Amino acid sequence: MLTEKRAVIFDMDGTLLDSMWMWREIDIEYLGRFGIALPGNLQREIEGKSYTETAVYFKERFALAQSVDEIKKSWYEMTVEKYQNEVRYKPGAEEFLKELKRRKIPTAIATSNSIDLVNAADKSLYLREYIDTVCTGCSVPKGKPAPDVYLKAAQELGVEPAQCLVFEDVPMGILAGKNAGMTVCAVEDPFSRDQEETIRNLADYYIRDYRQILNNTYETRKSSSCRQ
Repeated sequence: MLTEKRAVIFDMDGTLLDSMWMWREIDIEYLGRFGIALPGNLQREIEGKSYTETAVYFKERFALAQSVDEIKKSWYEMTVEKYQNEVRYKPGAEEFLKELKRRKIPTAIATSNSIDLVNAADKSLYLREYIDTVCTGCSVPKGKPAPDVYLKAAQELGVEPAQCLVFEDVPMGILAGKNAGMTVCAVEDPFSRDQEETIRNLADYYIRDYRQILNNTYETRKSSSCRQ
């Protein structure tokens, strides 16, 4: 999978970190403050949007009096402690990051989340020991599935898009990587299990555990065999 790849770029939530479990709880609690029930399809509607785009969506859809900046501040206050104390790496992810560092393969995070929450996660998980640069959806014109955040990450790493391997967990993110002209490996996450067939069809590779890359048991789109 790493053959001829000069850089590896990770989405963060649900891909590099096991953090998607908390966002539904946050949305329920946040909307509950205004007496609004969580719509069942909300997570799919905001999938891929940047932190700011999501705040704009919430403000407009739910007619919130809070400003976009106030919405983002509320979310930060509700999630920062969880990122610092409860969120962990996905299975095998830290081991894989160490291997990439050993091989001197540059790495980036390209996330729809805010830089403040990336920094919160870094305090307990030491992301920046392994990650060379961080790009967020708020730093580019358009969020996923637009390729902007992945192209920015490749540019900052000084690598051509075709030489990048992307890890993603949801269709909009996979499309962003593919739209950037990159190879994409999908990472299984309970949050996106109902989209598994779509994810498998879009991605070039599929894993449940990052150790599958190191022991050559990952799946390809065309078959369950692996290739290096």
